[in-house]
Amino acid sequence: MSFWLARERRGQRSDWIQRFDPRFWTVNFPRPMMASVVSTGPNSLRVDCEFVRSGDLAGLIWESEDKLDHVLLAYATERDYSRSTLSFRWRSSGVAALDQTNGPTLTIEGRDTTGQPRAWYVRLWNFASGTPEDARIDLPFSALGTGWDASIDTVHPSDIDRMFISLVPQGYVEGGEQPFAASRTGWVELTDIACDGERSMLEIGDVILPVHGEQVATAYDDMFNQTPSRILRSIEGLGYRGRIVHYVGMSHYYRLEQVDGRSVAREVGELCAPAIAWHRNYFAEAVSMGFEPIVSLSYELLDANCPVAWRQRAANGDIALTGWEPPSALLSPAAEPVNAFLQSIATQFTALLEEAGGKVLFQVGEPWWWITPGSYRPCLYDDHATTLWGEGARLIDDMRQPMAAADRAFLEFAGSVLAQSTLALTDAVRSAASGEVEVMLLAFTPTIFDPAMPEAVRLNMPTGWAYPAFDRLQLEDYDWLTRGAGALRRMAYEVVADRLGYPGDKQDYLAGFVLDPADCAALWPLIDAGLEEARQRGVAHRFVWALPQVQRDGYTRLPATETDVQAFDDVAYPLALGRDASVSPEFSTTIAVTASGHEARNALWSDARLRYDVGPGIRSEAELGELIAFFRARYGPARGFRLRDPFDHSSNGMTGASGPADQPLGIGNGVDDRFRLAKSYGEQARAITRPVAETVRVSVDGAETAAFNLAPGGWVVLDEAPPVGAEVRGGFLFDVPVRFAEDRLDVSGLSFAAGEAPSVPLIEIREAV
Repeated sequence: MSFWLARERRGQRSDWIQRFDPRFWTVNFPRPMMASVVSTGPNSLRVDCEFVRSGDLAGLIWESEDKLDHVLLAYATERDYSRSTLSFRWRSSGVAALDQTNGPTLTIEGRDTTGQPRAWYVRLWNFASGTPEDARIDLPFSALGTGWDASIDTVHPSDIDRMFISLVPQGYVEGGEQPFAASRTGWVELTDIACDGERSMLEIGDVILPVHGEQVATAYDDMFNQTPSRILRSIEGLGYRGRIVHYVGMSHYYRLEQVDGRSVAREVGELCAPAIAWHRNYFAEAVSMGFEPIVSLSYELLDANCPVAWRQRAANGDIALTGWEPPSALLSPAAEPVNAFLQSIATQFTALLEEAGGKVLFQVGEPWWWITPGSYRPCLYDDHATTLWGEGARLIDDMRQPMAAADRAFLEFAGSVLAQSTLALTDAVRSAASGEVEVMLLAFTPTIFDPAMPEAVRLNMPTGWAYPAFDRLQLEDYDWLTRGAGALRRMAYEVVADRLGYPGDKQDYLAGFVLDPADCAALWPLIDAGLEEARQRGVAHRFVWALPQVQRDGYTRLPATETDVQAFDDVAYPLALGRDASVSPEFSTTIAVTASGHEARNALWSDARLRYDVGPGIRSEAELGELIAFFRARYGPARGFRLRDPFDHSSNGMTGASGPADQPLGIGNGVDDRFRLAKSYGEQARAITRPVAETVRVSVDGAETAAFNLAPGGWVVLDEAPPVGAEVRGGFLFDVPVRFAEDRLDVSGLSFAAGEAPSVPLIEIREAV
């Protein structure tokens, strides 16, 4: 597939935006409070807050450097605010007013005239005209005074990194940890936002990539701080269309209440005001742009906000926690309060989707009984679950242990409880919707089909999910994809198809993700190849997981090139070559001669490129006619073809009969099942891209095996990954991919009749390896 990891803009299209464009402000805040920002017009935005404690504070932020957008879409960095003025109309409610002691303050972070880091604090009320909750504010950066009455100091405006407006609840206590009896909401609207003076406009990337057929996933927990307009602009600009999997997350969407000194999700299952405002705006804009958002709700909550009785637990009492920091807790599908919470949340999102005019698309995201990594303990023993199991409970402390029939039956029962919970959630969505509904199930196959836990499938892929329990089945396998575990991936597809029976046109695929940006160069090619593989399997809906990583790493997808337009015909050169045909291996080497006469040589190619002249092999007018017809059918040099090199076409020596141990292909690591065919010439290795399929033989640790397939490009794909340390070898005959070297074929009838052979030059084609 065609993609690249963009690092900078190099002549791509750009445009201009007004500085302080409302789409590019962000919010941030400490947990457990919540806040969101949306752009409400070309020059206006709104911030919604839900305060939980007396000391909660949110910041409405403008960054001088765009650290969030894809490099092809980011706005230019500009830290000089000199001789420019930001103005807007301020309206607020539920937050400390402009004239109060802890009222909205503009904090500016940058460097002073000596280059030392510095922060300035500007009381907005000093630059306002109007009332404390409805005022016009003008901020001339070259004349901004700090302090209570703007008399302490003056901001140095020429080197600013970022600025933010602080928003606190009425009754704010600095550093206060005291929770309010009930959450308090507040909002701020900035309208008529304008920037006047120098540098009032910013250049911004404005690419619109061709539509490439892939779709994308977003996550509210990762993008809660941005405006929906900014996110959707990126999605459209990067060539994604159609559906968007929107994971609502684990921590920012629900309203909290105080229980035993903790801020936990309300049992009634209620969306908080900032999440409602954000998703109402997101769904409306997405639908208006032609997107179809899919609401994805999972069985996990931030552990700090998770009610104690909702958590899954192992037999030893350990809580089911993910490895994220801070961790999320897995919710027990056996707990009726959990099911009630999820169903309530799902119906509220359903209403928001329908309000936006969108079709109700809902994903049950990776529901499972957690199996603790490392210990392999299944988390089946929370109080709700053990009550449900009753006397039928079995103590399973390690999913790797041998299972008796009663153990397997217990796992099947637990799996059926998981199925009942997800189906009840599905029914709640269908009942809440007034129009068309499509419900999807997302399953993560590397955990469900971990070879170390062969019985986990009973637990986490219950037969109650069989088609048509859900409208679509969605699979992701990024752990295996990025490890090259192709055999395990194919096994999972086959078992899923057999166990659940979803037709191919009812299955989707999610590819990703890259947790550590240091791995982006290694992992994105694998992710991209996974998307291409799914496309070739006929999967219609393919999603890149997820947009924040796409933007961070500059992943840029281009449209697929159909295989039927590749300039290669998989046919053999039709004439036999005699010993009088010529072959010329060539390398490319730069040689620099120093003043002293010494040489510095640099080999530019790692493998030789071959040239042939096959004209001497033509011995009759019939063969000459066949050559001309073959030349015309290839459009001269436009299309490649196979050529059997008479001097070198075997893995055994140059022309010997091939055997299963001829050439080393690799060493097993227990994961990789794909090995490239190659032929060694001393220290130099030659990739073989056009083997003769019926001649390929393979051995693993000295034993020949027929349990493999030959994939395009000269790849051997074993049915099972070889164990660690096992040597994989192979033997084969092969052809060379070539093309005619010239657009013209010169043949003289008189010369040919006189016994002079024509010149028919061919040149080897470099194929991707």
